[in-house]
Amino acid sequence: MNTQATNNKNDSKTKFSSGHRTCAGCPAPLIVRTVLKAIEDPVIVSAATGCLEVTTTIYPQTSWNVPFIHSAFENVSATISGIEAAYKNLKQRPQLMQNKNFKLSKSMKFVAFGGDGGTYDIGLQSLSGALERGHDFLYICYNNEGYMNTGGQRSGATTQGASTSTTPSGSKSFGKIQVKKNLLEIVEAHGIAYLAQASTFNLMDLEKKVKKAMTFKGPKFINVLSPCPTVWKFPPNLLRQINLLAVDTLFWPIYEIENGVYNINYRPKEKVPVEEFLKLQKRFRHLFKDEDKTVINQIQNHIDEQWQKLQTRAENTNK
Repeated sequence: MNTQATNNKNDSKTKFSSGHRTCAGCPAPLIVRTVLKAIEDPVIVSAATGCLEVTTTIYPQTSWNVPFIHSAFENVSATISGIEAAYKNLKQRPQLMQNKNFKLSKSMKFVAFGGDGGTYDIGLQSLSGALERGHDFLYICYNNEGYMNTGGQRSGATTQGASTSTTPSGSKSFGKIQVKKNLLEIVEAHGIAYLAQASTFNLMDLEKKVKKAMTFKGPKFINVLSPCPTVWKFPPNLLRQINLLAVDTLFWPIYEIENGVYNINYRPKEKVPVEEFLKLQKRFRHLFKDEDKTVINQIQNHIDEQWQKLQTRAENTNK
């Protein structure tokens, strides 16, 4: 039988307790706490294999004070879909509902957590299927731009130019060659009612988005930036600054799409050059050599193009 990871009495009142084994400065627990706090109804959680799962469910302990199911890298969306479908089926069976020994909440919510590896890449087909079928659940991608649980390999979410264990920088390469995947455009193509991008830079914004998401029936999706001190290679005390620079450089724009209408939630007072964000992370330090500085320009140009596209869509859909 699993036991709580801590004996802190206050944790019994929360849906996610302290005492987990995440690295110092990891924002993933902040994301989980914020998401679950925003959901007032009983909730069932499924999490894909990844940093979050392995650091919060080390047998025989668990940090989860809600029903929790661990899924493989590739199938958390299928798992949460099955749970949601079973719940709907049980609610339609009055003989069970009248049984005093059978307790089923009349209002249950379903949340899936996955890292970018299990969302952008390995689990994309499972996510796409669940979105297309229209299951009523919220998917949270805690995006740390790589496979941090298995050695820091690149993922489809890794920024161009990053040095990773599978795209190391050196005399033959400047790091990852490809531009990162625009997952929100892929998710939006499924025609779901609500999707958003958020960051631990502003937890109140994340909480507000979760609350709004839960007012919609069907699938919902929120992509949350989760900087990784261990593999991005920055001191944990710089997490707040990294988060702030991510949004002020527009490396990570904060916005939402509600029934096809784009809304930009944060516009920096003064746009900061992306190199200010990159230079705090050792995974990009090679880009500041003369022979690789053109890559920084490519990253900046891509950010500028994506920001212009986002602003245009916000203007066009709010007419």
